[in-house]
Amino acid sequence: MLRQGLRLYGKWCRFSRPITQLLTLTVVTFGVLAPLICHRLLHSYFYLHRWHLNPMSQEFLEQNQEDGQAALRYFEDLRTPNSSEISGDKALRPWLLITIITVQRRNEFHYVLQVASRFHRLLQQCGPHCRSHQIFLCNVEQEPGSHQDARLLGTFFAMVSRYKNWEDPNASVNQFEKEKRDYAFCLEQSLLAYSPEYVLLVEDDAVPEEEIFPVLQHLLLARLSKPHLKDALYLKLYHPERLQRYINPEPMRILEWLGLGMFLGPLLSSVYSWVSGRPSLTWPIVLFFALYSMALAELVGRHYLLELRRLAPALYNVVPATECCTPAMLFSAPSARRVLGYLQELHCRRGFAKDIALYSLLRTKGEKAYVVEPNLIMHVGMFSSLRPNDSPKLL
Repeated sequence: MLRQGLRLYGKWCRFSRPITQLLTLTVVTFGVLAPLICHRLLHSYFYLHRWHLNPMSQEFLEQNQEDGQAALRYFEDLRTPNSSEISGDKALRPWLLITIITVQRRNEFHYVLQVASRFHRLLQQCGPHCRSHQIFLCNVEQEPGSHQDARLLGTFFAMVSRYKNWEDPNASVNQFEKEKRDYAFCLEQSLLAYSPEYVLLVEDDAVPEEEIFPVLQHLLLARLSKPHLKDALYLKLYHPERLQRYINPEPMRILEWLGLGMFLGPLLSSVYSWVSGRPSLTWPIVLFFALYSMALAELVGRHYLLELRRLAPALYNVVPATECCTPAMLFSAPSARRVLGYLQELHCRRGFAKDIALYSLLRTKGEKAYVVEPNLIMHVGMFSSLRPNDSPKLL
């Protein structure tokens, strides 16, 4: 009995050593708990693509189709407003003009109706703070009369069409250059029609988040009024979630990642010392928990940490812009005019689309641009107008 008791005591002593406990914690966390909890999180390293990607993509498409039908019913049930109620009085200069760029897409999803109905509903809920906001529709379909959703929205909002008939005056240009010219046309028309202080240029598959207007109010009046942010060329409201990880080319994220470890390392070490009854912190244990928390944050997904910032507008982050994607871009009136001049000098092509062209201006023209984290819009369009795909996936 004494020998058996000594053996059990020896095993307990070995397990009670910090290296054994911390090794066990690592194995349990990364080998058992995290895979079990996170295997359905789309933007996590633990996501099981083979099990979930196809059914989740199909579920997303079905939900998107239902949302499109709901948006159609929204405008069908909405009484036809007078021009001053929704379309806006052009004699009044809006503080924020929301310009929706639209082209004919898959009819059953009614992408542009989803975007417009969400913006309209949020403006109605926003109250007095949003009375100086207006919605403007820019139809860049080559045969504008065939775009039925745009025709429906034209009874509610002011609208401009780039093309008057099927004949395209720019038929000789490639699709990427056409997209850039359409984009520039809509931005220019926004300035000419309303002369707003800010233009939010939104593509027709970029549905706004519920908190977009309170956050923009805070950003434009408080954060972006600071000298080093005030003259930015643009502010992006969206960056793809799959590109928001810490291990990415953006050096600012590495600093954020290290800061997370420096904060959580001592905090978790203190909790460990209290639970294990150890008298004080040691640097090896602090270092372990710093690396442990950094690894856990990256593997679970930085995107999910960013979601915590939605608790209040002041928590949203503004960081230097990254290259990809233009579903929702905010321009001040002076920066919009600069962008229009710059875009005339650039020719887009495959591999150098308008998002890359805009980003290239930051280097060639010495401009600055920023992106908001987390995203203020949801990119719902799985069917691209540039790259046809009959079987789209979420990733």
